[in-house]
Amino acid sequence: MNIKKYLDSTYLKTAEQAGISEEENREIVRKTVQEAIDEGFYLVMIRPEYVKMAREMIDAAGAQVKVGTVIDFPEGTRPWPVKIAEARKAIADGADELDFVVNYRAFKNGDLNLVRKEVFEGSLLGVKNGKIVKWIIEAAALNDEQIAALTRLIRDTVLQTLGMKAAEKVFVKSSTGFYKTPDGSPSGATIPRIKIMLENAKPLPVKAAGGVRTNEDAVKMIRMGVKRIGTSSAKQIAEGDEAESDY
Repeated sequence: MNIKKYLDSTYLKTAEQAGISEEENREIVRKTVQEAIDEGFYLVMIRPEYVKMAREMIDAAGAQVKVGTVIDFPEGTRPWPVKIAEARKAIADGADELDFVVNYRAFKNGDLNLVRKEVFEGSLLGVKNGKIVKWIIEAAALNDEQIAALTRLIRDTVLQTLGMKAAEKVFVKSSTGFYKTPDGSPSGATIPRIKIMLENAKPLPVKAAGGVRTNEDAVKMIRMGVKRIGTSSAKQIAEGDEAESDY
C-alpha cells in the first residue's frame, strides 16, 4: 500500500497559536509544502492566507500535490456570506480542495435548515468549480447518535440536491484537530467514530483527521474504508514512526 497517496500533510496553526512571528509561521508552511512535494503526499492542507504561496511552489516544481485549505476554521459558526466569500477567495488563489467546518453547533441546537443550506451552497460552489469539498463535523463535540445523524444529513443533502455524480467529490471529515474535549478524551479520529461515519456517509467518502498517530492506525482506517487521512506528521507516519503531534 502506498500510504502517501492517502495522506493530507497538514499545518493549520496561526502564528499566535504557535507562539512565533508571522514570518516564522510562513516559513513552517513553506517547509510543509516543500516536504509534501519531496515526499509525494497527495495533498498539503494549509490555512487560506497561504494558498497562493503553496500553489506557486507546487506549480513551479511541476508536482502533482494538491492544495487544500480550511474554511471558517476551526469554529464553523460565522455567517454564511462570510464563509462563502472565504471559499471563493481560496478558489481564486488556487485551492484544489475546500474543507468547511460545518456549523455543528447549529445542528446540535436543532437548526437543521441552516446546516442543509450551507452544505448545499458550499458543496455546489466547490463541485461546479471542479473542487473537492469536505465537511468537518467535529466528531468529538458530538455523541454517537449525533455523529450518525449529522453525517446522514450531509450525505442526504448532497445526494438530493447535487445527485450521485457529486458523491465522490464531497467528503465527510471527522475533526479540526483543534477541539478540546472537556474531559481530555481523544478529540480527533477514533476507530469507533470513523466506523459510525463510514456506515452513515456512504456513498460519500470519509476523511479521518486528528489523532492518527501511527502507520498502523492509518492502515487500519484505510482498510476500514477511509479515503484520506489528515495529519501534521505525514512523514513520520509514512516512514513507520509514531507521530509527535496530536493532529
